Amino acid sequence: MAIIETVIVPTHGQGLYEFTDEAKDFLARADIGTGLLTVLVRHTSASLLVQENADPDVVRDLNAFFARLVPPANDPSMAYLVHRLEGPDDMPAHIKSALTQVSLSIPVLDGRMMLGRWQGLYLFEHRDRPHRREIVLCASA
Repeated sequence: MAIIETVIVPTHGQGLYEFTDEAKDFLARADIGTGLLTVLVRHTSASLLVQENADPDVVRDLNAFFARLVPPANDPSMAYLVHRLEGPDDMPAHIKSALTQVSLSIPVLDGRMMLGRWQGLYLFEHRDRPHRREIVLCASA
């Protein structure tokens, strides 16, 4: 048996947005006991991460690293990019999404995600403007 729900994560620009509590609440409602939580972001310019949620410097450093790794399309180093329909953050957002992941699988035991002590679930927004990102949660026993 599988239970599916969509969670909306509002963003206000590039960055990491934690949604661990929303996933915990979903699992409490799903009442699956032992099984698997599958998470999918329904967008091509955002991704998902399991990452440290104790020290905010980790999030800051990840944002800085990805900004340096994949700068906006109007940066001279990105002159080779062709896809620019939605602005200078468009194709770089797709590249960042391709380098990370759009789905996660997390074991569940006694109704709780088997995350490590300092791990949390994050939506990684790769676009500059605000969005309402859809994240599908699927709990299966």
